[in-house]
Amino acid sequence: MSLGGGGGGGGGAMQQIQQQLQALEQEKEAIEAEIEGVRDEQAEIDEAIEAIGTLETDSTVQVPLGGGAYVRAEVQDMDEVVVGLGGGYAAERDSEGAIETLEQKKETLDDRIDELEAEIEEVEAETEELEQKAQQAQQQQMQQMQQQMQQEDE
Repeated sequence: MSLGGGGGGGGGAMQQIQQQLQALEQEKEAIEAEIEGVRDEQAEIDEAIEAIGTLETDSTVQVPLGGGAYVRAEVQDMDEVVVGLGGGYAAERDSEGAIETLEQKKETLDDRIDELEAEIEEVEAETEELEQKAQQAQQQQMQQMQQQMQQEDE
């Protein structure tokens, strides 16, 4: 009887391991989504850098107003570019300074991607460890069942 109870406990351990594996998978998906968001932000920076490099004073551009609405505007001076610095702050830069600031933001985002990829590696290592524990628990359960069957045959 006690062996049967132990087997039930093993089943609970397996269920706990499965729950932990699911939680790790969800964590990995959340990190991957964050990486995707950072890459989207980098793509926007690339577009801004390209625009700053190609636009000239007196160019006509489409300016987003929000909600999918745009208005045509004329660039008065390409040497006056306002660039977000983060934390709700912005600064006026000339074209070269604006591009430099944006390149620095991209480097910071590269560092963030590296950090997130390291987190994914940690989650994958933890997942692998749990999968090994699950395999061991399953083998132990099988051995207990075999021992129980042998005892019943005796």
